[in-house]
Amino acid sequence: MARKIRPSVKSKLRRPQKTVSKKSRKSVAAKNPLRRKSSRKNSHQRPKKSAADPVLAMIRPPPPPGEGKRGEQGHLAYLLRQAQAATRLTLERALGELGVTTPQFVALTMLRAYPGLSGADLARVALLTPQTVGVIIRNLERDGAIRKTPHPIHGRVLQWTLTRRGTVLLDKCRRHVQAVERRLAAGLSATAQATVRRWLARIAADFQQA
Repeated sequence: MARKIRPSVKSKLRRPQKTVSKKSRKSVAAKNPLRRKSSRKNSHQRPKKSAADPVLAMIRPPPPPGEGKRGEQGHLAYLLRQAQAATRLTLERALGELGVTTPQFVALTMLRAYPGLSGADLARVALLTPQTVGVIIRNLERDGAIRKTPHPIHGRVLQWTLTRRGTVLLDKCRRHVQAVERRLAAGLSATAQATVRRWLARIAADFQQA
């Protein structure tokens, strides 16, 4: 009789494992509802949110102008700068409708008050740099708003005055600026306005001497 050959141990280990198809997985999950619920719960589980940073929670946005340290409790120098910045922005928007910048308006105003100023004198009274005044003069002269004449004694020095076109343009600008000034003086009596003007003028004079 022929001997039966038994498979070796190695051949048993090498036998391929059965693969589970997707259909069989679904059927197993259908038979076991607890397993199906837990799998769905894990798949839709969101990561836990980290606790808020205590340092960021303590940071508060600054108050609007007129409140807190940006109001009556603030430093005088800061409040003066804050008021000047807000006023200048309002003037820029108003004068922008006429195509005029705030420095150009200041230059036109000073040349009307003190006709015949040189570029250096205009820079000093307008509180602008000589480089800025140089650009302003070129633009205003190009637009026909100002004209130059030689100094009667110092021939190399040029004097600047308004033309008729510049005077008309300045009058239009003044109407816009006067509306802003009425907002500045709103709620102030004549005595209070005089006090504020005197205080501002004294600050400029004192700090210039220092």
